[in-house]
Parts: sequence; structure tokens; C-alpha cells
Amino acid sequence: MSTALNIFRPAVRQICCLNVFSPTAPQFSTSAISQAGRRVNRDRSKLRGVSAIRRQPKKIALAAAKFDLPQPELDMSKHEKVKVDPEHGLWGFFLDKKALPTPDEDSEHGRAWTVEELRAKSWEDLHKLWWVCAKELNIMATQKLEHNRLKAGDGAHEARGRLIQIKYTRRGIKHVLTERYYAWKDALVLAQTDEEIDLSGDGPVYVPLIEEEASEVLEAPEVIEIPEAPKVLEVAESIPSTPVKPVTL
Repeated sequence: MSTALNIFRPAVRQICCLNVFSPTAPQFSTSAISQAGRRVNRDRSKLRGVSAIRRQPKKIALAAAKFDLPQPELDMSKHEKVKVDPEHGLWGFFLDKKALPTPDEDSEHGRAWTVEELRAKSWEDLHKLWWVCAKELNIMATQKLEHNRLKAGDGAHEARGRLIQIKYTRRGIKHVLTERYYAWKDALVLAQTDEEIDLSGDGPVYVPLIEEEASEVLEAPEVIEIPEAPKVLEVAESIPSTPVKPVTL
């Protein structure tokens, strides 16, 4: 009897371990059941982590040279002079070819154009004045960057006052152009009801109507007789001559 138990004992032990202690025994889990024995493939892409949206470039190992880096030459007399075209277009971003004017130079500016003065200007003049203001704004932006780079404490108040005058001028130009636009819209509505104006585009825009009364011959005006003026000698003879005393001369 003991011999039979010893024979079946390893089998019972294996069954118990399989059902209870075996790692392959079914267990409760909320995650997806993975297939046992399946090899997980690794991502061997060399572009893993590269993203144009997140600005993550590809990591490249940089090689460093074993010699020292060149040192800049601080002696200005040894520098080569660079030839610059005096009429280069980039000079338009600087006032009198200066990166940063002094506060006194920056405060020497005029006032802004008023709306009354701009109403008398033509379309070409307003167009030129608009781009002159745009050029001045580019100069002011360049001076602001240079002012922040040098950390200069003076000149910010003067530059702000000049910038305000430029913006007032641009605002006045917009105001005048808006007035002209609404005036043109009103004139267009009025022209549609005028018989002398043709908006079809086939012929002249303005065709005056010939009235019948204008074709009639006008009567000759009455002749008015003007009496002749008296002669100078007759007038002189009619005036009595009186002696003149020397005291009254």
C-alpha cells in the first residue's frame, strides 16, 4: 500500500502545483491577456524620437577637434575694412546711418498731420505719406532693438513721443480714406438715378442732355445810348478863377 502511494505521489504533487502554484494557472486580470511564449519585437527605427512638431531633431554625435579654437582679434587696427555700398537698401532701417540716435536728436521731430490737412491731399500724396510713415516705423523698431541690446537708459521717452506722432498720422490717413470711400458710395447711388450719367461702360460716363430752349436764337439786346462826356476845356472855363495868396502855398 505504501508502495502504491509513493508511485502516485509525484503525479498528485504535479497536479496540485499546476493548478495552484504554476505561473501558467489562470488568474483574474483586467488587462489584455498576452500570448505566452510570443517574442516582443523591438522598434529598431533610427528616427525614433524625431518630431518636427515638437522640434526634436535627430541626435547626432558631434566630433570635437583636439586643437584649440581660434581666438578673436581684439585690435581694431588689424581688422580689414569692409567696403559697404552707401546706397544700400538696408540703410533705410537707420536714421542718418546711425544705429541709435541721441535723445536730443530723437526729440527733434514735428507734429502729426491733421485730418483737415490730409483732406486736401490727392490719392498719390496719401499713398506716399503712408509709406514714409511705414519707413519711419521700421527705423523706430530698429532703434528699439539696439536700445534693448545696449541696455541704454536714456532716450525711451523721446522715442515714444516720436512714435505716437507717426501713429497719429497713419490714423488720419485711414480716416480720410474712409470718408472718401463713403462719399464714393453715396455718389454711386446718386449716379444711378441721373439721366446724364451712363454707368454701363459702353460709352462716355457723362452725356449732357441738349434742351430745346438752348437751341433757340437769343434776341438781340437793346442798345442803350450813353451821353457824351463834357470836354475838359469847357469844364475848366466854367470854373471861376480866384487869385491864390502866397501864404496858402
